[in-house]
Amino acid sequence: MDELCLSCNCFLLLQPPRSKHCHDCDKCVLQFDHHCAWLGTCIGKRNHCRFWWYIFEETMLCIWTGTLYIDLLVSKAMKSCVCSLYVSVTEPNICVVYVIRWKDLIAIILIVILVFCFIFLILLLLFHSYLALTNQTTHEIMRRQRILYLRGFPSKVHPFSKGIYRNLIAFCCFCDDKHTLEAVPPVEDLEARAQPYTCIDIISCRCC
Repeated sequence: MDELCLSCNCFLLLQPPRSKHCHDCDKCVLQFDHHCAWLGTCIGKRNHCRFWWYIFEETMLCIWTGTLYIDLLVSKAMKSCVCSLYVSVTEPNICVVYVIRWKDLIAIILIVILVFCFIFLILLLLFHSYLALTNQTTHEIMRRQRILYLRGFPSKVHPFSKGIYRNLIAFCCFCDDKHTLEAVPPVEDLEARAQPYTCIDIISCRCC
């Protein structure tokens, strides 16, 4: 069921399924996921895969930076231990006091910040990986009860999922034309999908 968009410049533009008008971009976006403040654009059809790779690269950058900071602190700690051991052996009467420099304190604070960033990024990466595997969008998950064409469907069924393998192909390879629209499956097909998988279904890769 299509809806009318009253916000676009075109009067009463007919919205296809999975589209939404973005008030930040002032456009209707196919397969709308969300408006990304980091990138200043909408995430939807044709760029959701690039957004996934963007999160992945940010996660790897966070891990690499944290590793460098930890390696720096460990190397300094090892040097301090060697020096204190040498002093304690050569001058047993001298008491060695460890002093944390302000640079080391800044490095520790940055590591703590990186840990929180890493937790946020890895959760975001896992969430969008789940969206890719099930052919869903953030908008459809958050507003499922408010979207007309998703009302009445079984909650455990993903209406537009074609199986894990086909979902990943569509997500990564852009096989279809950018103007190709997805039709809402009939309720009978979705009710059939709601049935639990059997051994035959798994062998025949119905779930994939």
